[in-house]
Amino acid sequence: MELLTIGAFARAARLTPKALRLYDELGLLPPAAVDPHSGYRYYEPAQLDRARLIAVLRRAGMPLAEIRAVCDLPAEAAAEAVDAWWRRVSADTAARGRVVALLVDQLFERGPTMSDPTFRYAVRCTAGAVRDTNEDTAYASDTLLAVADGLRGPGGAAASTAAVDALRPLELADAPAAELLATLADAVTAADRTVRAQATDRHQPVTTLTAILRRGTQLALVHVGDTRAYLLRGGELSRLTQDHTYVQSQVDQGRLTPAEAAAHPQRALLSRALGAGARVEADLALRTALVGDRYLLCSDGLSAVVGPEALHAALAGADDPETAVGRLVDLAYAGGAPDNVACVVADVVTA
Repeated sequence: MELLTIGAFARAARLTPKALRLYDELGLLPPAAVDPHSGYRYYEPAQLDRARLIAVLRRAGMPLAEIRAVCDLPAEAAAEAVDAWWRRVSADTAARGRVVALLVDQLFERGPTMSDPTFRYAVRCTAGAVRDTNEDTAYASDTLLAVADGLRGPGGAAASTAAVDALRPLELADAPAAELLATLADAVTAADRTVRAQATDRHQPVTTLTAILRRGTQLALVHVGDTRAYLLRGGELSRLTQDHTYVQSQVDQGRLTPAEAAAHPQRALLSRALGAGARVEADLALRTALVGDRYLLCSDGLSAVVGPEALHAALAGADDPETAVGRLVDLAYAGGAPDNVACVVADVVTA
């Protein structure tokens, strides 16, 4: 069989001679022969498949150590290994993206802010069109916004009420802004204990919770479950929370697309909630209040029925929070309102 020079082999494999020399040194793609006098490398045409696979995996960003393992596998096993690697990369990228987005947001918000902001707010909590009970709770004041969604069944309504009630003492607490997240985290831990204490031999109450606590220009956000927080700023609507659900974990791992998750029969299956699991794991974030911001906190009775574009239009097109919550509830009912609907809309305004 005629051997290919390193230059001809590099062109056929879409690699550089420098890369081929590196892969030789690493034992990843040794040449078929080496001239004993010149050290010039020669390759067999049969090595092109392996070289081309290496080239594709390198362009995809796979580390050389993992490429070596993939190349030594049979074709079907190699395909499974590459698929598993890409799912890990996608999940890690999504997680890093959320961290970077939060950092950019925080850096952006370090600009000049007003003094003495407050909330102008409206609240709506109503039973769905086909529900005879309402386990949702919604609350708002000039320092606290909160929505909780209790698991349907005995104790669900009491659990969501207890979760919100555990935060209400913070409205009057004289904690400095620097301790805002720690104060909120302690309150959520206390809420979790309260919900767990309501358990019976036959039923364990569970509830989600999403809340924003204000101290001056600082806003502390806490989130557990699939209730959500959104921010309308400068005409752009952004979602501030990530659902703690089974289907969201599948999206993060690349196993489901967002569209598939939205229609999945287990989309409401929680992976985190107050009263569930070994201990509460809440997401916490600190934000800066800007005049003109409009916040929406809602249960999945709204977000699962009304899409992002309709949410955006309702929030952006309303002159005040009261009009906004009315439009949002109307949209939920227009979509069938299969679940209870709780929502809080709050504008950041000067006091």
